[in-house]
Amino acid sequence: MGFSMGLNLVLLLAMVATNILSLYHLSSTLQSPKPPTQQPVPDHLLHQLNTIRATISHLTRHQPPSITPSTTTTKPSIPQDLLLYSHLSPIASSCHNHPDLLHKYMAYTPYSLCPLDSDLLAESLILHGCHPLPRRRCFSKTPPKPPSSLPRNPFPSSFLDSNVIWNKYPSCKSFSCLAKKSPGLGFDPNAEISKFMTYKTELDLPVPQLLQVAKSANSVIRLGIDIGGATGTFAARMKQYNVTVVTTTMNFNVPNNEVVAMRGLVPLHVPLQQRLPVFDGVVDLVRCAHAVNRWIPLTMMEFLFYDVDRVLRGGGYLWFDHFFCKRMDLDKVFGPLIGKLGYKKVKWAVGNKTDSSGLKNEEVYLTALLQKPVSK
Repeated sequence: MGFSMGLNLVLLLAMVATNILSLYHLSSTLQSPKPPTQQPVPDHLLHQLNTIRATISHLTRHQPPSITPSTTTTKPSIPQDLLLYSHLSPIASSCHNHPDLLHKYMAYTPYSLCPLDSDLLAESLILHGCHPLPRRRCFSKTPPKPPSSLPRNPFPSSFLDSNVIWNKYPSCKSFSCLAKKSPGLGFDPNAEISKFMTYKTELDLPVPQLLQVAKSANSVIRLGIDIGGATGTFAARMKQYNVTVVTTTMNFNVPNNEVVAMRGLVPLHVPLQQRLPVFDGVVDLVRCAHAVNRWIPLTMMEFLFYDVDRVLRGGGYLWFDHFFCKRMDLDKVFGPLIGKLGYKKVKWAVGNKTDSSGLKNEEVYLTALLQKPVSK
C-alpha cells in the first residue's frame, strides 16, 4: 500500500515538474516579440526533473508483480523444478527460445509418474536444439512385461508388442501394424535379415566386404557409431561380427529406440545437430545413414562432418551410405565439402535415385567409404 502511494506521489511530482518546465518556456516566448529562441533551462529545474525520473526508474525496477497494470499481459509462471534445476546445471540456450514447450515439459508433479506426453515434448524440444534436456524428478513409465533374457539373435522372427508402451504412438498399436503401414523402416525382422549382406549395385557395401577392406589395410574395426540408424539393423549385423556399434536415433512417432534396445543394442537418443557424446579419437567406424542427406542445412552438416572427424581415430573409416542430393549439388557443394576432410577415397559410387522424388528433383545417391589419415 505504501509503495503504491509513493509511486503515485512521484508520478504526480513528475507531472508538476514537466508542467513547470513547459510554463517556463511559454513565459519566455511570450515576453519577447522576436522569433522565439531556445532558452537554456535553469539548472535547478533540470536537477529536480532528473531526480524525479531517477526515482521513478528505481521504483519501476523494484515494483512488485501485484501492482502490474491490468492491461499488461502477465507471463506464465515458471515451473518450480525448472527454477531449481537451473541453479544446479546450465540449460541449453536454445531451450529458452521455446518457453512454452519447456515449461510444459517441466510442469509435472515431483516424485510421481511423468506425464504421458513427455516423449513427444522431449523430441519436440530436442529437434528445436534444446539438448540436453533438463533432468526431472519423476518416474518414467516402463512396459509391463520387460524382456526376461538377453537376446541371442539380434534378428528375431518377431518383435514383442509387450515391450513397447503403445499409448505414445497414435498411428499403430503393434509391430505388425508398423510393418504394414511403414514398410522399409525396420519393423519387419524378416525384411531386415538381408540388409548389409547382399550386393546388388555399386551403391551397396556388404559388411563382409567392409571388414575385408579394413583387414587388407591392416586396420581393425571394433567400435562404431551409426548416425541416424533407425531401428539398429546395422548395429545388429555388426554385432554378429563382434563389432560394437551404438546407434543414434530419434523416434519420430515410431518406437525406434525401443527396437534398438530389444535387440540388445545401445540407442543414443540424440539429434543430428548434437555433438556426439563420445571422446576424441576412439571410434573405428562412423556410418552416416539415410537421415544424413541434402535436407540438412549446409552449416549444420559441416559441423557434423568435423564432429565425426573428432571421434574417429587415425586410420578409421567414414561411410556415407546412400547419401542423396541433387546431382549438380554433389559436384558443386557436397563433394567439395566432403573433400575438405582430406580423407582417402576407398569407395566412391554414384547412382540415380529412381523414386518419384529422385526423378522429379534429379537426385542421386552417393555411397562413399573414406579413410581418415593416420597423421591427422
